[in-house]
Amino acid sequence: MKLSVHIEDWELKQPFRIAGKEWRTSTALVVQLSEGEFIGRGEGQGVFYLDETADSMLAQVNSLAENIRRGISRYELLKRLPAGGARNAIDCALWDLEAKQSGKTIWELVGIDPRPVTTAFTIGIEKTPEEMARKAAVAPYPVLKIKLDENFPFERLAAIRAARPDAVLIVDANQGWNFDLLQEIVPKCVGLNLSMIEQPLPRGEDEVLERFESAIPLAADESCLNTDELLIASKRYDVINIKLDKTGGLTEALNLVRAAKEQGCKLMVGNMLGTSLAMAPSFVVGQLCDFVDIDGPLLLNYDRPLGMTFRAEKVEVFDPRLWG
Repeated sequence: MKLSVHIEDWELKQPFRIAGKEWRTSTALVVQLSEGEFIGRGEGQGVFYLDETADSMLAQVNSLAENIRRGISRYELLKRLPAGGARNAIDCALWDLEAKQSGKTIWELVGIDPRPVTTAFTIGIEKTPEEMARKAAVAPYPVLKIKLDENFPFERLAAIRAARPDAVLIVDANQGWNFDLLQEIVPKCVGLNLSMIEQPLPRGEDEVLERFESAIPLAADESCLNTDELLIASKRYDVINIKLDKTGGLTEALNLVRAAKEQGCKLMVGNMLGTSLAMAPSFVVGQLCDFVDIDGPLLLNYDRPLGMTFRAEKVEVFDPRLWG
Protein backbone atom coordinates (compact mmCIF):
# COMPACT_ATOMS: atom_id res chain seq x y z
CA MET A 1 0.00 0.00 0.00
CA LYS A 2 1.25 3.48 -0.86
CA LEU A 3 0.81 6.33 1.61
CA SER A 4 0.64 10.05 0.89
CA VAL A 5 -0.13 12.64 3.56
CA HIS A 6 -0.21 16.43 3.47
CA ILE A 7 -1.67 19.52 5.18
CA GLU A 8 -4.17 21.89 3.59
CA ASP A 9 -5.56 25.30 4.63
CA TRP A 10 -9.08 26.22 3.56
CA GLU A 11 -10.13 29.85 3.90
CA LEU A 12 -13.33 30.62 5.78
CA LYS A 13 -15.88 33.08 4.41
CA GLN A 14 -15.52 35.10 7.60
CA PRO A 15 -13.95 34.64 11.05
CA PHE A 16 -15.72 31.90 13.00
CA ARG A 17 -15.95 32.43 16.76
CA ILE A 18 -16.91 30.18 19.63
CA ALA A 19 -16.30 30.59 23.38
CA GLY A 20 -12.57 31.30 23.72
CA LYS A 21 -11.55 30.52 20.13
CA GLU A 22 -11.57 32.04 16.64
CA TRP A 23 -10.75 30.53 13.24
CA ARG A 24 -9.99 32.23 9.92
CA THR A 25 -8.96 29.05 8.11
CA SER A 26 -9.80 25.38 8.43
CA THR A 27 -6.59 23.35 8.52
CA ALA A 28 -6.93 19.76 7.34
CA LEU A 29 -4.69 16.71 7.40
CA VAL A 30 -5.37 14.64 4.28
CA VAL A 31 -4.31 11.00 4.06
CA GLN A 32 -4.31 9.18 0.72
CA LEU A 33 -3.85 5.41 0.48
CA SER A 34 -3.48 3.58 -2.82
CA GLU A 35 -3.18 0.03 -4.04
CA GLY A 36 -2.89 -0.36 -7.78
CA GLU A 37 -5.53 1.78 -9.47
CA PHE A 38 -7.58 2.26 -6.31
CA ILE A 39 -7.22 5.36 -4.10
CA GLY A 40 -8.83 6.05 -0.72
CA ARG A 41 -8.81 9.43 1.02
CA GLY A 42 -9.58 10.72 4.49
CA GLU A 43 -9.53 14.18 6.09
CA GLY A 44 -9.11 15.18 9.73
CA GLN A 45 -9.01 18.53 11.51
CA GLY A 46 -7.99 17.29 14.96
CA VAL A 47 -9.27 18.15 18.43
CA PHE A 48 -8.04 21.66 19.22
CA TYR A 49 -8.91 21.56 22.94
CA LEU A 50 -6.67 18.49 23.29
CA ASP A 51 -3.87 20.53 21.70
CA GLU A 52 -3.88 18.60 18.43
CA THR A 53 -2.32 20.50 15.53
CA ALA A 54 -1.71 19.69 11.89
CA ASP A 55 1.96 19.05 12.69
CA SER A 56 1.20 16.74 15.62
CA MET A 57 -1.27 14.76 13.49
CA LEU A 58 1.25 14.54 10.65
CA ALA A 59 3.84 13.19 13.07
CA GLN A 60 1.37 10.52 14.24
CA VAL A 61 0.69 9.37 10.70
CA ASN A 62 4.41 9.25 9.91
CA SER A 63 5.09 7.24 13.07
CA LEU A 64 2.75 4.55 11.71
CA ALA A 65 3.85 4.78 8.08
CA GLU A 66 5.48 1.34 7.86
CA ASN A 67 2.48 -0.38 9.40
CA ILE A 68 0.19 1.43 6.97
CA ARG A 69 2.30 0.46 3.97
CA ARG A 70 2.20 -3.18 5.04
CA GLY A 71 -1.60 -3.03 4.90
CA ILE A 72 -2.93 -2.05 8.32
CA SER A 73 -6.55 -2.97 9.07
CA ARG A 74 -9.06 -0.60 10.68
CA TYR A 75 -9.12 -2.79 13.78
CA GLU A 76 -5.33 -2.83 14.12
CA LEU A 77 -5.41 0.96 13.67
CA LEU A 78 -7.66 1.29 16.74
CA LYS A 79 -4.90 -0.34 18.80
CA ARG A 80 -1.95 1.43 17.20
CA LEU A 81 -3.05 5.07 17.45
CA PRO A 82 -5.04 6.98 20.05
CA ALA A 83 -8.32 8.60 19.05
CA GLY A 84 -7.87 11.90 17.27
CA GLY A 85 -7.58 13.59 13.91
CA ALA A 86 -4.71 11.47 12.56
CA ARG A 87 -6.49 8.19 13.23
CA ASN A 88 -9.66 9.66 11.77
CA ALA A 89 -7.98 10.57 8.49
CA ILE A 90 -6.37 7.12 8.18
CA ASP A 91 -9.53 5.24 9.17
CA CYS A 92 -11.68 7.13 6.65
CA ALA A 93 -9.09 6.57 3.93
CA LEU A 94 -9.21 2.82 4.68
CA TRP A 95 -13.01 2.80 4.40
CA ASP A 96 -12.82 4.71 1.10
CA LEU A 97 -10.17 2.37 -0.27
CA GLU A 98 -12.17 -0.72 0.71
CA ALA A 99 -15.27 0.64 -0.99
CA LYS A 100 -13.40 1.26 -4.22
CA GLN A 101 -11.55 -2.07 -4.17
CA SER A 102 -14.70 -4.07 -3.44
CA GLY A 103 -16.87 -2.23 -5.94
CA LYS A 104 -19.34 -1.55 -3.13
CA THR A 105 -20.52 1.76 -1.76
CA ILE A 106 -20.04 2.73 1.88
CA TRP A 107 -23.76 2.10 2.30
CA GLU A 108 -23.35 -1.53 1.31
CA LEU A 109 -20.35 -1.90 3.60
CA VAL A 110 -22.16 -0.55 6.68
CA GLY A 111 -25.63 -1.84 5.86
CA ILE A 112 -27.44 1.51 5.77
CA ASP A 113 -30.02 2.69 3.24
CA PRO A 114 -29.05 6.38 2.83
CA ARG A 115 -31.43 9.32 2.81
CA PRO A 116 -30.98 13.10 2.68
CA VAL A 117 -30.56 14.73 6.10
CA THR A 118 -31.23 18.17 7.55
CA THR A 119 -28.11 19.84 8.91
CA ALA A 120 -27.89 22.61 11.46
CA PHE A 121 -26.32 25.85 10.27
CA THR A 122 -24.00 27.49 12.78
CA ILE A 123 -24.28 31.10 13.93
CA GLY A 124 -20.94 32.04 15.48
CA ILE A 125 -20.48 34.54 18.30
CA GLU A 126 -20.72 38.16 17.23
CA LYS A 127 -20.36 41.39 19.21
CA THR A 128 -24.04 42.06 19.80
CA PRO A 129 -27.31 40.10 20.05
CA GLU A 130 -28.66 42.18 17.17
CA GLU A 131 -25.82 41.15 14.86
CA MET A 132 -26.41 37.47 15.60
CA ALA A 133 -30.15 37.93 15.08
CA ARG A 134 -29.53 39.52 11.67
CA LYS A 135 -27.42 36.53 10.61
CA ALA A 136 -30.06 34.12 11.85
CA ALA A 137 -32.80 36.02 10.01
CA VAL A 138 -31.15 35.56 6.62
CA ALA A 139 -29.88 32.00 7.11
CA PRO A 140 -32.13 29.83 4.89
CA TYR A 141 -31.89 26.78 7.16
CA PRO A 142 -34.57 25.29 9.42
CA VAL A 143 -32.11 24.28 12.17
CA LEU A 144 -29.69 26.80 13.69
CA LYS A 145 -26.84 26.04 16.06
CA ILE A 146 -26.10 29.10 18.19
CA LYS A 147 -22.60 29.55 19.60
CA LEU A 148 -22.56 31.35 22.96
CA ASP A 149 -20.18 32.30 25.74
CA GLU A 150 -20.92 33.87 29.13
CA ASN A 151 -21.67 37.31 27.66
CA PHE A 152 -25.42 38.01 27.40
CA PRO A 153 -26.45 34.48 26.41
CA PHE A 154 -30.16 34.97 27.10
CA GLU A 155 -30.29 38.28 25.28
CA ARG A 156 -28.64 36.74 22.23
CA LEU A 157 -31.01 33.79 22.22
CA ALA A 158 -34.09 35.98 22.72
CA ALA A 159 -33.06 38.17 19.79
CA ILE A 160 -32.47 35.15 17.57
CA ARG A 161 -35.76 33.56 18.53
CA ALA A 162 -37.58 36.80 17.72
CA ALA A 163 -35.87 36.89 14.31
CA ARG A 164 -36.48 33.20 13.62
CA PRO A 165 -39.66 32.00 15.37
CA ASP A 166 -39.79 29.08 12.90
CA ALA A 167 -36.32 27.63 13.51
CA VAL A 168 -35.18 24.69 15.58
CA LEU A 169 -32.56 26.22 17.90
CA ILE A 170 -29.60 24.33 19.33
CA VAL A 171 -27.30 26.12 21.77
CA ASP A 172 -23.58 25.36 22.02
CA ALA A 173 -21.65 26.99 24.87
CA ASN A 174 -18.38 25.12 24.16
CA GLN A 175 -17.53 24.81 27.89
CA GLY A 176 -18.02 28.57 28.30
CA TRP A 177 -20.47 28.64 31.23
CA ASN A 178 -20.31 27.78 34.91
CA PHE A 179 -22.97 25.95 36.91
CA ASP A 180 -24.45 29.14 38.38
CA LEU A 181 -25.03 30.55 34.91
CA LEU A 182 -26.56 27.29 33.70
CA GLN A 183 -28.98 27.23 36.64
CA GLU A 184 -29.90 30.84 35.94
CA ILE A 185 -30.37 30.57 32.19
CA VAL A 186 -32.32 27.31 31.84
CA PRO A 187 -35.56 28.58 33.46
CA LYS A 188 -35.33 31.84 31.49
CA CYS A 189 -34.91 29.95 28.21
CA VAL A 190 -37.75 27.46 28.60
CA GLY A 191 -40.08 29.81 26.75
CA LEU A 192 -37.65 30.08 23.83
CA ASN A 193 -38.28 26.44 22.90
CA LEU A 194 -34.64 25.33 22.67
CA SER A 195 -33.99 21.79 21.47
CA MET A 196 -30.82 21.36 23.54
CA ILE A 197 -27.92 23.07 25.27
CA GLU A 198 -24.61 21.57 24.26
CA GLN A 199 -21.57 21.41 26.56
CA PRO A 200 -22.47 24.21 29.00
CA LEU A 201 -19.73 23.33 31.53
CA PRO A 202 -16.02 22.63 31.10
CA ARG A 203 -14.84 19.10 30.46
CA GLY A 204 -13.92 17.55 33.81
CA GLU A 205 -16.06 20.03 35.76
CA ASP A 206 -19.51 18.63 34.99
CA GLU A 207 -20.02 16.01 37.71
CA VAL A 208 -22.63 18.35 39.22
CA LEU A 209 -24.91 17.58 36.27
CA GLU A 210 -25.58 14.12 37.70
CA ARG A 211 -27.76 15.87 40.29
CA PHE A 212 -29.20 18.56 38.04
CA GLU A 213 -32.68 18.22 36.52
CA SER A 214 -32.59 20.42 33.42
CA ALA A 215 -35.84 21.50 31.77
CA ILE A 216 -33.88 21.65 28.48
CA PRO A 217 -31.98 18.58 27.23
CA LEU A 218 -28.21 18.78 27.71
CA ALA A 219 -25.68 17.43 25.21
CA ALA A 220 -22.10 16.25 25.73
CA ASP A 221 -19.47 17.27 23.19
CA GLU A 222 -16.09 17.86 24.83
CA SER A 223 -17.22 15.66 27.73
CA CYS A 224 -17.59 12.53 25.58
CA LEU A 225 -14.77 11.89 23.16
CA ASN A 226 -15.33 8.20 22.46
CA THR A 227 -16.81 4.97 23.80
CA ASP A 228 -14.46 4.93 26.80
CA GLU A 229 -16.14 8.08 28.17
CA LEU A 230 -19.74 7.17 27.39
CA LEU A 231 -20.77 5.58 30.68
CA ILE A 232 -19.98 8.66 32.75
CA ALA A 233 -21.31 11.06 30.12
CA SER A 234 -24.62 9.20 29.92
CA LYS A 235 -25.21 9.94 33.61
CA ARG A 236 -24.83 13.67 33.02
CA TYR A 237 -26.22 14.30 29.54
CA ASP A 238 -29.27 13.43 27.43
CA VAL A 239 -27.54 13.70 24.05
CA ILE A 240 -24.08 12.60 22.85
CA ASN A 241 -22.43 14.62 20.06
CA ILE A 242 -20.29 12.30 17.96
CA LYS A 243 -17.44 13.83 15.97
CA LEU A 244 -15.08 11.68 13.93
CA ASP A 245 -12.03 13.67 14.98
CA LYS A 246 -12.92 12.86 18.61
CA THR A 247 -13.63 9.16 18.02
CA GLY A 248 -10.66 8.76 15.72
CA GLY A 249 -12.63 7.68 12.69
CA LEU A 250 -15.82 6.16 11.37
CA THR A 251 -15.07 2.73 12.86
CA GLU A 252 -15.12 3.95 16.46
CA ALA A 253 -17.94 6.41 15.70
CA LEU A 254 -20.19 3.50 14.71
CA ASN A 255 -19.16 1.69 17.91
CA LEU A 256 -20.15 4.78 19.90
CA VAL A 257 -23.51 4.99 18.12
CA ARG A 258 -24.38 1.45 19.14
CA ALA A 259 -23.19 1.88 22.72
CA ALA A 260 -24.95 5.23 23.21
CA LYS A 261 -28.24 3.86 21.92
CA GLU A 262 -27.93 1.01 24.41
CA GLN A 263 -27.58 3.63 27.17
CA GLY A 264 -30.76 5.36 25.98
CA CYS A 265 -29.00 8.51 24.78
CA LYS A 266 -30.07 10.61 21.83
CA LEU A 267 -27.38 11.27 19.25
CA MET A 268 -25.96 14.14 17.27
CA VAL A 269 -23.17 14.10 14.70
CA GLY A 270 -20.99 17.20 14.57
CA ASN A 271 -17.89 18.52 12.85
CA MET A 272 -14.66 20.42 13.43
CA LEU A 273 -15.07 22.48 10.25
CA GLY A 274 -13.63 20.87 7.12
CA THR A 275 -14.50 20.15 3.50
CA SER A 276 -16.98 17.67 2.07
CA LEU A 277 -14.30 14.99 2.30
CA ALA A 278 -14.53 15.29 6.09
CA MET A 279 -18.34 15.61 6.09
CA ALA A 280 -19.06 12.51 3.96
CA PRO A 281 -18.22 9.91 6.65
CA SER A 282 -20.01 12.11 9.20
CA PHE A 283 -23.04 12.01 6.90
CA VAL A 284 -22.95 8.21 7.31
CA VAL A 285 -23.15 8.60 11.10
CA GLY A 286 -25.87 11.21 10.62
CA GLN A 287 -28.16 8.52 9.22
CA LEU A 288 -28.30 7.11 12.76
CA CYS A 289 -28.64 10.38 14.68
CA ASP A 290 -31.43 12.60 15.99
CA PHE A 291 -29.53 15.80 15.13
CA VAL A 292 -27.05 16.47 12.32
CA ASP A 293 -24.45 19.27 12.21
CA ILE A 294 -22.26 18.87 9.13
CA ASP A 295 -22.25 22.44 7.82
CA GLY A 296 -18.46 22.78 7.64
CA PRO A 297 -18.33 23.34 3.84
CA LEU A 298 -20.96 26.09 4.09
CA LEU A 299 -18.49 28.15 6.13
CA LEU A 300 -15.67 27.83 3.56
CA ASN A 301 -14.96 30.03 0.54
CA TYR A 302 -14.46 26.90 -1.57
CA ASP A 303 -15.10 23.17 -1.35
CA ARG A 304 -13.64 20.14 -3.07
CA PRO A 305 -14.67 18.96 -6.54
CA LEU A 306 -17.75 16.71 -6.29
CA GLY A 307 -18.52 18.32 -2.93
CA MET A 308 -21.73 17.60 -1.11
CA THR A 309 -24.96 19.34 -2.15
CA PHE A 310 -26.42 21.53 0.60
CA ARG A 311 -29.96 22.79 0.18
CA ALA A 312 -32.00 24.81 2.66
CA GLU A 313 -33.98 21.79 3.80
CA LYS A 314 -31.69 18.84 3.10
CA VAL A 315 -28.14 17.67 2.47
CA GLU A 316 -28.24 15.24 -0.42
CA VAL A 317 -26.57 11.81 -0.42
CA PHE A 318 -23.02 12.42 -1.61
CA ASP A 319 -21.41 11.24 -4.83
CA PRO A 320 -19.32 8.09 -4.15
CA ARG A 321 -16.56 9.55 -6.30
CA LEU A 322 -16.01 12.07 -3.49
CA TRP A 323 -15.68 9.34 -0.87
CA GLY A 324 -17.05 5.87 -0.15
